[in-house]
Amino acid sequence: MRALLASRNAGKVREFRQLLPELELVPWPADAPEIPEDGAFFQENALQKATFARDWWALHGSTPVDGVLADDSGLCVEALWGGPGVLSARFAQGLDPDAKNRRLLALMPPGEANRAARFVCVLAWAPMAGPALTFSGSVEGVLALEPRGTQGFGFDPVFLPEGQDRTFGELPAEVKHGLSHRARACRTLAGNLFP
Repeated sequence: MRALLASRNAGKVREFRQLLPELELVPWPADAPEIPEDGAFFQENALQKATFARDWWALHGSTPVDGVLADDSGLCVEALWGGPGVLSARFAQGLDPDAKNRRLLALMPPGEANRAARFVCVLAWAPMAGPALTFSGSVEGVLALEPRGTQGFGFDPVFLPEGQDRTFGELPAEVKHGLSHRARACRTLAGNLFP
């Protein structure tokens, strides 16, 4: 089965290829328009991305695909009222990943004991004909005191998943893929697409 991935994020492309080996993924082309994501919720954004990409691909796509896969994910920190949450991709724009992670940690209230955080992922699958479906996954954890590790991408170096003493940035991919929000959502998606 071939799917258009509604993302140019190299980290996401790499992870989806590892997590969904049954799908032949076609990344969103560099010359295609930006995909809108202005919803208030992860599910809303994932559906918006998937349906926009499907409609555009139906008119302009160069390769036949069976459907479109889109993801909206983010880090929700309790002490920051659930932020950056749905705005994770746009948080501290213009900063490199390490500076972005340090900026997030600097926003924690002084002396804040509650470092609870959750990674959330909502996947939308939009077949070329028919309604789009969504699948979600989440993982609980805490914020590290400082960024650690160079694996993964995004906020991985500051997130310690529950039961681990290493951040997602320190864990090998095979361990992360057993725990992560994206892996959990992909397992549910795969169970529905490839029963």
